[in-house]
Amino acid sequence: MSNLIFPIESHNALVAAAYQHRGYTADEAQQAARFSQLTAWYGIKTHNALKALHLDHLFGSGNETNPGCVPGAEIEKLPSRFAAAEQWNANRKLGQAVAFEAIEAAEKMADQYGVGIVSVDYAFHYLWGGGYVMDSAKRGYIAYTNCTAALAEVVPFMGKHPTLGTNPHSWGFPTQDAIGYPIVIDWATSTVAMGRVQQFKREGLTLPPDSAVDKDGNPTQDPNQVHALQPFGRHKGYGLSLINELVGGFIGGSLPTLRSRPEDIPAGTEGEKTTPSFYFQVIHPDAVSGGAFACGRDQAANVKAVIEDVVGHGNVDNGTILPGELEYRASLESEKAGGLLFTEAEIAEFKELADECGHDFDPKILKNA
Repeated sequence: MSNLIFPIESHNALVAAAYQHRGYTADEAQQAARFSQLTAWYGIKTHNALKALHLDHLFGSGNETNPGCVPGAEIEKLPSRFAAAEQWNANRKLGQAVAFEAIEAAEKMADQYGVGIVSVDYAFHYLWGGGYVMDSAKRGYIAYTNCTAALAEVVPFMGKHPTLGTNPHSWGFPTQDAIGYPIVIDWATSTVAMGRVQQFKREGLTLPPDSAVDKDGNPTQDPNQVHALQPFGRHKGYGLSLINELVGGFIGGSLPTLRSRPEDIPAGTEGEKTTPSFYFQVIHPDAVSGGAFACGRDQAANVKAVIEDVVGHGNVDNGTILPGELEYRASLESEKAGGLLFTEAEIAEFKELADECGHDFDPKILKNA
C-alpha cells in the first residue's frame, strides 16, 4: 500500500485549523497538532489526528447536548497534602493538552522528590498514552500512565456485555544510550484497539481471530460487524483492564458503562459522572538506584547489559524485537521521507476535514513516499 508524504508544517496547520474551527483556543489547537504529529511520526495510525477529531466529534465538543470536552476549559489544581502528588480537575479540557501538562508537572516533582504523581478527574480521553511516556523517557525519566478509555467497549472475561474500556497501560524507559531509542511498552487491554477496527474498516482489512464480537455476542473478524471487543490474554487482559477502572474509581471516575454516554444515565441518578480519569507517574532513575551493580557497571551500563541478555542468546536472530522498536523504525521512515506518511484513504479524510473548516489543502501536491 503506497503512502503519501504530508509535510509536517502543512499537517499541523490543518489539524490546528480543524480544532480552532470547533471552538478550541489557539494553544489547545497547537497541543492537538503537536500530539497528532507525534502519532504520525511514529506510525501510530490508530490514534492519529483522524481518530482524535472523530472522537471529539462523537463525544467531545461535537456532542451538543452534553459535550465531553469543552473548548477553552481551565484546569483546576486541587489542594494536596502530598508534596509529590497532585490532583487535578480537568473540567473536561482537551485531553492532549492536559496530558502534556500533567506529565511535565510529574517530571518536575520527580526532579525534586524522586517521583511525581498527577491524578486527573473530569478528563477527556488523551488518546495514545505511549506518546507522553516516550517524550518523558527521551527527557531521561521512567514514566507511566493509564487512563479509563472513552467508552466501555470490552466484554469482561467470560462476559457478554461490554463493561470495560480498552483501558491502556503505557510505560516509557530512558534507554536511548543503550539501544538508540526509548523502550515504550504501550498496549490497550483489548486484543485490538477500537482505533484499529476503524483503521481496518477504512482499509478493507480483516481483524485477527478472537478480537471482537458482533451484536449477538458471536466472534467476528469483520470490522463492519464489531459490537464489542475482547480482552487480550483472557483473564490476564481482563485483570489489567480492571486496574484502570479501579484506579479511576479511586480518583473519582464513575460507572464505566456510562462513560461518554450521558444519555444512558438512569432517572434518579443524574449525579453520575461520564468522564474518563488519567493517572501519571514519573520516576527519576536515580530514585530507584541501589548502586550495587554487578561487575563494576554503572546504572546505564547495567540496563544495557540486561537488555542485551534478554534479546541475546539467538533471540534477535529468531525475530525478537523490543517494545518501541517498531515506532523507532517508523520514525526513521518519517525522517527519510521528510514528512508524515499517510495512505491515500487517510489523505482523503484529511481533505474532508479541510473542507469542513475552510482550510486550503490540495492533496494533489503531496508526493509519493
